[in-house]
Amino acid sequence: MEATSSPSQQEDTSVDEVRRGAAYWSSPRHFSLWQRIQISLVSQLSAWLIRVLGWSLRWESQGDEHLASIYRAGKRAIFTFWHESIFAATWYWRGRGIVVMTSQNFDGEYIARCIRKHGYGAARGSSSRGGLKALAEMAKKLRQGTDVAFTIDGPRGPRHIAKIGPLLLAKRTGDAVFCFHISLQHRIQLNNWDHTQIPLPCSRALILKAPPIYVPRDADETQMKAKLEEMQAALDSMQRAGEARWRVKAKK
Repeated sequence: MEATSSPSQQEDTSVDEVRRGAAYWSSPRHFSLWQRIQISLVSQLSAWLIRVLGWSLRWESQGDEHLASIYRAGKRAIFTFWHESIFAATWYWRGRGIVVMTSQNFDGEYIARCIRKHGYGAARGSSSRGGLKALAEMAKKLRQGTDVAFTIDGPRGPRHIAKIGPLLLAKRTGDAVFCFHISLQHRIQLNNWDHTQIPLPCSRALILKAPPIYVPRDADETQMKAKLEEMQAALDSMQRAGEARWRVKAKK
């Protein structure tokens, strides 16, 4: 991981990174027949709903120049956002081949199948299971010129608490963490751990995009903590701005 390391050493994730939340690879989950049926049905229904509702959304975007600056610098983007926005985000960024880290549990399985129908790839793992293998796969994809993505408070929360995975990947590859947030004017909010937001037909949708975050290859623990705080602050700020936008419109 260090700038002075040999190429083989750079491919390994350090002990410190494991301690910060990445997990060793373990074998894939096995699902019962009934679970497999549920996963198939839910993934197909979700993909269909995303397509139908996505076409009706009226988008506004702020901060497009930040993603453009990453590409101008010859880097790839490590997309980072809250789990609650996965429905709208899947539609907005569709067809770009972005590889998303998805967990190996039941929810992660149907999410992986759903997003593949919209032109994404899936790296299977999370902060609790298979994380190192997934990070290695994502690093490989970045080197090949493919962007990657994290639902940063997934797979099970705590809600709106950022985890360090994108920063570990940015440190390893030199690519940029790119935070964004989607705020929906009219939506259904589910009563689950992340309060998943499903847009109502023809809703306005505001996507906010933050300046890139770069992590030095020789960043120490203090620097990594500061970068984590920067990432958390960017996501929190965009969420507040998004919600405030619709409150202002409602008063007019």
